Amino acid sequence: MSFLTNLFRKKSVPDAISAAQQEEIHGTGGLEKNLRVGDLTALGIAAIIGAGIFSTIGSASYNGGPAVVFLFIFTAVACGFAAFAYAEFASLLPVSGSAYTYSYVAFGELVAWIIGWALVMEYAVGNITVAVSWSGYFTGLCESAGWHISEWATIDYISARDGHNTVEALLKGGATLPDLTPAPRESWNAWENAPRLGSLRAILDIPAIVMSILITALVYIGIKESKNAGNIMVVLKLIVVLLVIIVGAGYVDTDNWHPFVPNGFGGVMAGVSSVFFAYIGFDALSTTAEECKNPQRDLPRAMVYSIIICTVLYIIIALVLTGMVNYKELDVNDPLAYVFQKINLKWFSGIIAVSAVVAMAGVFLVFQLGQPRIWMTMSRDGLLPKRFSKIHPKYRTPAFATIVTGFFVVVPMLFIPSDTVLDLCSMGTLFAFVLVCAGVLKMQVTPDAPRGKFRTPYLNGKWIFPLMLLGMTAFLFTRFQKDTTDWLSNAPQIYGGEMLVANMSETEVAETKTMLLQRDSAGFANANGDLVEYLASLNQEQYAEVVSRVPVSDEHKYESGWALFQHKIPMWLFIITCLWLTVLAFRHNLSLIPMLGLVSCFYMMAQIPAKSWMGFFIWLLIGLAIYFSYGYRNSKLAKT
Repeated sequence: MSFLTNLFRKKSVPDAISAAQQEEIHGTGGLEKNLRVGDLTALGIAAIIGAGIFSTIGSASYNGGPAVVFLFIFTAVACGFAAFAYAEFASLLPVSGSAYTYSYVAFGELVAWIIGWALVMEYAVGNITVAVSWSGYFTGLCESAGWHISEWATIDYISARDGHNTVEALLKGGATLPDLTPAPRESWNAWENAPRLGSLRAILDIPAIVMSILITALVYIGIKESKNAGNIMVVLKLIVVLLVIIVGAGYVDTDNWHPFVPNGFGGVMAGVSSVFFAYIGFDALSTTAEECKNPQRDLPRAMVYSIIICTVLYIIIALVLTGMVNYKELDVNDPLAYVFQKINLKWFSGIIAVSAVVAMAGVFLVFQLGQPRIWMTMSRDGLLPKRFSKIHPKYRTPAFATIVTGFFVVVPMLFIPSDTVLDLCSMGTLFAFVLVCAGVLKMQVTPDAPRGKFRTPYLNGKWIFPLMLLGMTAFLFTRFQKDTTDWLSNAPQIYGGEMLVANMSETEVAETKTMLLQRDSAGFANANGDLVEYLASLNQEQYAEVVSRVPVSDEHKYESGWALFQHKIPMWLFIITCLWLTVLAFRHNLSLIPMLGLVSCFYMMAQIPAKSWMGFFIWLLIGLAIYFSYGYRNSKLAKT
């Protein structure tokens, strides 16, 4: 019993505040309180508008088409709910440490450790995505200046290999390299042209790695962004975004908005990691609580203001991008620059590339500053070795923690695909949001729990939340009855066109083409004999009918059994969580807003592929192994 009790030993609010007041990180005994709501809003916009607007918006638009705007709205609402929870904790604990410190007070040490470990995915792992995005714009800038960087030097090994395999499948189906979009073509070129040592290919994103090392070195020697520098960065980003909207609006072809939802609801939600990544950063405002003149009043306002402003800009940008070119062309690292190159405005594309290089380097710097300080806080609590909190005598920075952070960015960049990194980053951040919302609910039902001056507006969810679930269930069983029953019964699902062709042998591809020539010679001719393109041109019913006649075994046509069910496990966890929350809401009259924040963030987590969940759980297991081998025994709370 003692062991279990120790796992959830908590910091008291007075202890957390007094510990922050006694720290002498900069030799002053405290941080200067000079941030107002305008400064905080500017910092929020500076943190939010980064790699999301300059890069990941492209992959989200590729998956969801113009309808990606709905995902931006949903994500903004979810982040708004979470922002209230963050603001409530910030008013209770006006100290640095963000979700880690909040969880230490609300849930205890073990949960705090898990949150702190998960936040590594937001800052250190998330910076991999920022670095790769920066590399895309930097490479494009070099190209426009006449300096070509080989494809094998601008991509990671796994992405090049997988992209090459995808292209091979497309070529087998009748496609030609010039017909492919830039992303798969570059992957194919990288794999084919990479220097080799025997069977090993030298493939690595050199610009991203060099930039990461240089900025980590700057962070090590004490580079810091002041409030004024942050405001200047916001102005630069907003000018670029507004110019893209104004100039791009004149080149919008509304035909590109049809169909508006080309890949259905599933296609829209497939971009959840990309879109959520575009909002990561607003929670960083909570780390400035010690420097706010009035955190109880200004932090909630600043979080909501920054989310609203950025959402409006994101929606307009998404409509402009998908209106300027077909959404299928946007799966590139530098979508804003790409669309203007496409319409021969290369001078403007260059302006965007320069601005993106500066802006994303700034975001990288901010995140690279944040991660060592989280580790430093955990080290001060005894959960990590003292070296992580050791301050360099000359540069006054957490030197060892900064070096380790650099390794956490550079090493995985060599072999982890950027899309997987994006998923893991979103998983870590969403997990933190879920627990912060849960923390507000726990304080509500805990007798005599400490509460801050700001409290999330209370709306009794006892009846509203269950009724919302019943309404959603009724909607699914009436509007999407077949899809819902198929999902629940784990009915086999047809593979998409690319996967179907990839599963075929060359003989089966030839037989399928012969069948299609006999069945629909005109349609197949319009697709230029490209099997994948022909399949993509069919509607859902036509596609199902064609697949049923393809001379391939059913196991290569349909995904079924455990292979299919494993992708649904995150969604089942979401359903179980909703049912459990319904019981708690009825018993304890829970507040609706933090409940909706928890549910909406968990839902976005459930849309992330199961393989990324597995990676996240492996990451957590590694963290737990570190905690039980070191942190549990050396915690300051254990010694008191």
